[in-house]
Amino acid sequence: MGLLDGKKAMIFGIANEKSIAWAIAQAFRREGAELAVTYANDTVAKRVLPLAEAVGAQLVLPCDVRSDEDLKKVFGEVEKAWGGLDVLVHSVAFANKEELKGSFLNTTREGFSLAMDISAYSLVAMVKEAYPLMKGRDASVLALTYYGGQKVFPNYNVMGVAKAALEMSVRYLAESVGCDGIRVNAISAGPLKTLASAGVGGFNQIAGYVEQKAPLRRNITQDEVAGSALYLASSLASGVTGEIHFVDSGYNIIGL
Repeated sequence: MGLLDGKKAMIFGIANEKSIAWAIAQAFRREGAELAVTYANDTVAKRVLPLAEAVGAQLVLPCDVRSDEDLKKVFGEVEKAWGGLDVLVHSVAFANKEELKGSFLNTTREGFSLAMDISAYSLVAMVKEAYPLMKGRDASVLALTYYGGQKVFPNYNVMGVAKAALEMSVRYLAESVGCDGIRVNAISAGPLKTLASAGVGGFNQIAGYVEQKAPLRRNITQDEVAGSALYLASSLASGVTGEIHFVDSGYNIIGL
């Protein structure tokens, strides 16, 4: 008997086999969930489609999270296929590469707006569309964040501000939809080599420092994040909402 037997889960943010969202998809499938997967564009599709097939995803849909029309269409397909939704995973973030190096002072208005739209507002937009499908099902929404939304990290810049907005959105959404039995949480994962982290200047330096200073004296794996996602999506976490759950080898507790 799997932890997610009979559950319908929608996952946004698989880019390749190193994505946290991919590890989550595999864990969910292993525990009995039926999956729907989205991809951002044709370039990503080439990598995502074989992965979606490997986990037997029932729905594989294109979606630009900046488009309300796209989101409406995607959740319309979910309603047609399943009639409801139990788990929604938001593993989506983007900032222009030039905004992720040097001084935060050089952030452009356009760059700020783009990072906030894709990395933070998209969660609100998704939950708005998913809400009618998730009401009364003990459903769970899960977002992925990073400690750079709470503390300053070199070169993380506008993405840190976007993650702060995402984390506060998790709390406000948890309050907004909690009366309908929907839980909203985020996992703050330690540094991992993914397509997203490759764009952050000096990433290896950050990962090396965390490895030395974290209580467990190591970095984490994608599978460890997926394990926590499984817990938060399942009935094991039925009393947990509005939380930012750290999976970072304990790095966030260290002062000096």
